[in-house]
Amino acid sequence: MKKIYLLIVWMLVGAGLVQAQNDPAAKKVLDEVSTKMKTFKGVTAAFSYTTKDKKGAKKGAVKGNISIKGQKYFIKQGTTEIYCDGSQTWNYNGDNEVSVAPVDNDSKTLSPQKFLSDFYDKDFTYKLVSSAGTQNQVLLSPTDKRKNFKEVTLYIDKAKKMVTKAVIVDKSDNTVEFTLSNINTTASIPDSKFVFDTKAHPGVEVISQ
Repeated sequence: MKKIYLLIVWMLVGAGLVQAQNDPAAKKVLDEVSTKMKTFKGVTAAFSYTTKDKKGAKKGAVKGNISIKGQKYFIKQGTTEIYCDGSQTWNYNGDNEVSVAPVDNDSKTLSPQKFLSDFYDKDFTYKLVSSAGTQNQVLLSPTDKRKNFKEVTLYIDKAKKMVTKAVIVDKSDNTVEFTLSNINTTASIPDSKFVFDTKAHPGVEVISQ
């Protein structure tokens, strides 16, 4: 689930989707999200996600916080911390170990970096499935069937032109639902926020991958 919950970043900055030739109505909505997101210098938010099995039984709930600046991000979920400066990612277990690895744009799983470059315009088909009330709902389906999920539904606030919720259905029909709250789109975030500081964590073992 670690890789999947990182989709929270993409929910905020999923701009590249608008390039593919799909449902024109969905393209218009995603274009607006893309344009809006490009005006933000820094974003912070609280998030929560819940997991349910294919019968709808709740399996767990987690809360955390995220900071985003361009292709950089920082996620804190309980004692776990994830840093990314755009080229490297550090996964800190909150205790005595941190693993560091180059950003992997070729992964078949959902990750923030995967949705922060222009290549993924060809990775999804999408359509507008509802525009009722205050939200638009856009359904995304991966073109690569080897991915570990089969669909994602984005809920986009019409007035704010921002994604506030996403529901992911995996290959076993389990679902993961993300919700964003306390969104600050004018945050001033130093670059040091996105790099794991070994000096501030003495005794932590660094494992290169």
